[in-house]
Amino acid sequence: MAVHKHSKKRDAILECIRSTSSHPTAEWVYAQLKPQIPDLSLGTVYRNLSIFKQEGLIGSMGVVDGMERFERNTEPHTHFICNHCSAVIDVEDMDPPLHLGRQIGCGNVETCILTFTGICNQCAEQSAPA
Repeated sequence: MAVHKHSKKRDAILECIRSTSSHPTAEWVYAQLKPQIPDLSLGTVYRNLSIFKQEGLIGSMGVVDGMERFERNTEPHTHFICNHCSAVIDVEDMDPPLHLGRQIGCGNVETCILTFTGICNQCAEQSAPA
């Protein structure tokens, strides 16, 4: 694995991901950092997020609404995705059921991704009749 040197941009991108629980896109990270780092490019953000993901420093919970979503939590955990606002929410106190891997008989299961979808509480409250 290549060793990547620290830089102001690289460190800022990593800190931006680690400072939020919102499962941001690369575009969100870029928009957050661009005012402080005027010469930052979206390509730099994408390249560094890819490196951080490969190095295990951040996670990717997959693509939501056409955009890859990143996260600070690299441990296996459960998500809820809102079908209305595309929010990605960590589900607390519910670990993915790795034990089910023994029951499927396909080989040695290394990870399990459990994602619920529906309408988040905030969207449900906004659409509820007054």
